Amino acid sequence: MNWIFEPWPWYIGGPMIALVMILLLFSGKSFGVSSNLRTLCTLCGAGKNNDFFDFDWKTQRWNLFIVVGAIIGGWIAIHWLTIDATVHIHPETIAKLNDFKIASAGSAYLPEELFSVNALIQPKVLASLAVGGFLVGFGARYAGGCTSGHAISGLSNLELVSLYAVIGFFIGGLLMNHFLLPYLL
Repeated sequence: MNWIFEPWPWYIGGPMIALVMILLLFSGKSFGVSSNLRTLCTLCGAGKNNDFFDFDWKTQRWNLFIVVGAIIGGWIAIHWLTIDATVHIHPETIAKLNDFKIASAGSAYLPEELFSVNALIQPKVLASLAVGGFLVGFGARYAGGCTSGHAISGLSNLELVSLYAVIGFFIGGLLMNHFLLPYLL
């Protein structure tokens, strides 16, 4: 029973993701998390003001269950199935993060210097989160899906546009990490 409390290796997780993708493929559905925002907006009545949100949200109900399951599963995993919540990060990365005044690197999944209540009241952090959230939302909409939708579902369906999107995600992430993030921290 101790295997439950350890991270599962790639040869367990990978085939499980593949199995889900095969099931979705045979049921005619595609996986993506960002499409849930459209469904939630429709549920809140946005279809009255915009044709984009005027659709039968019940056809996407299954996708909402995936998001709720991911949230509940993550909560269960961290509170009941995790013995050691220490993040195993390379010592050089911890040293670099310490240079950026992130002292909790390696001991917390979400650095307290960025994600605590005290950090959220700082204008610089709020502005970074607002601009970052807008860019991620705009990018996901412009790209026709989010990273999970393109990288998992789109690539497994051999969609060329998903390959372009995933390449763009990686290039953007590398540029952000190496050129912009040091100036933001």
